[in-house]
Amino acid sequence: MTHLSVEMLAADAAEPITTAGHAQLGIAVLAGIAVIVLLITKFKLHAFLSLIIGSLVLGAVAGAPLDKTVTSFSAGLGTTVAGTGVLIALGAVLGRLLADSGGADQIVDTILAKASGKAMPWAMVLIAGIVGLPLFFEVGIVLLIPVVLLVARRGNFSLMRIGIPALAGLSVMHGLIPPHPGPLVAIDAVGANLGVTLALGVVVAIPTAIIAGPVFSRYAARWVDIQPPENLVPERASDDLEKRPGFGITVATVLLPVVMMLAKALVDIVVDNPEHQVQKVFDVIGSPLIALLTAVIVAMFTLGRAAGFTRRRIAATVEKSLAPIAGVLLIVGAGGGFKQTLVDAGVGQMIMDIAKGWHLSTLLLAWLIAVTIRLATGSATVATISAAGLVAPLAAELSTPHAALLVLAIGSGSLFFSHVNDAGFWLVKEYFGMNVGQTLKTWSVMETLISVVGIVCVLLLSLVL
Repeated sequence: MTHLSVEMLAADAAEPITTAGHAQLGIAVLAGIAVIVLLITKFKLHAFLSLIIGSLVLGAVAGAPLDKTVTSFSAGLGTTVAGTGVLIALGAVLGRLLADSGGADQIVDTILAKASGKAMPWAMVLIAGIVGLPLFFEVGIVLLIPVVLLVARRGNFSLMRIGIPALAGLSVMHGLIPPHPGPLVAIDAVGANLGVTLALGVVVAIPTAIIAGPVFSRYAARWVDIQPPENLVPERASDDLEKRPGFGITVATVLLPVVMMLAKALVDIVVDNPEHQVQKVFDVIGSPLIALLTAVIVAMFTLGRAAGFTRRRIAATVEKSLAPIAGVLLIVGAGGGFKQTLVDAGVGQMIMDIAKGWHLSTLLLAWLIAVTIRLATGSATVATISAAGLVAPLAAELSTPHAALLVLAIGSGSLFFSHVNDAGFWLVKEYFGMNVGQTLKTWSVMETLISVVGIVCVLLLSLVL
């Protein structure tokens, strides 16, 4: 495994916006994160505003001039949104077409029809993995909750036996697999190859989802034995439709951007010549923008038209999909601004200076940084963006596979122990009708399992790649 190289960092370090010492910088980081946590949890301020204020506090305590702090934050916000904003929007459109056309319901119903009682938890993790691929985590939860509650009620299952596998599948996709915002930003920050990251992400995601999903759900069901809440079964999108797209074409549409990106990675490995015409073609085809755009256009026909949507209704569906992601874009952008303020203040160099005697692998260090930020802020996306910015200088010496593993290490760390400062914690608690203690024993432990199993898989892969 690749270890810390302080000499390499010196060449890449930008001039910091402050000359504060390590002690002052450490206090500034703690103050900035504490302000963000306090504003989000105590004062219920939107994460976007909290991140702006936290960045300003960080700069002020570090002794940086206000104008330089504002410039750093603005630059980070702009770079992050420019790099991932369009991709997030395209993913939202694809997810909305999948949901509104009844395609997601078709996937769910088809798989459940084939699954027996004992196979149901495994079916749920499979459904969540497929459906969650193009969807944001919160959208995936809203989409799958009716299924989870209905299956648990009809099959007389403990809600945890069915719910935990679904949550694990969604969460693993959210943290490890592009085109979700966190992994995309991390790939961009460390300069990793998207196709290789996607391929290795799938390798890590499968055992992680199995252990944290179907396997752990056995224990979660014993610890918290609850029945589905009677009043929380919302209407399904396809209940009002006369027809919906078929199973095969729906799955093919969802997997299309993944196949295109993996094809590019395969051509990169086989051809390995940037000037070769075939590789140039696949560099375009397999880029995230073209892959997602292609999937969206195809989905308008394979999902929208197949459900009987008119051109006007398809246009309305696309328009509706964009409004809800405004908050996501702002949070992701502000997370990038906070990350850039951290980097420009010299925090990345400080962390590397402190850690140079620890003899930690780069991958483990990245995971620990992401874990710390996740515990403090509650946001997996903010943890991913911030950690990626801090360890990005280390990626310069890494091989292509190890740069991809660095992204996955950060993604794994960003999922560690969701608790009361995480919006996902409250979403799961309310939908499943649990109290705080029950949510900690199930959802929080599941998230921790995903994080730990994920980094173990990453470290094992780093030994053979």
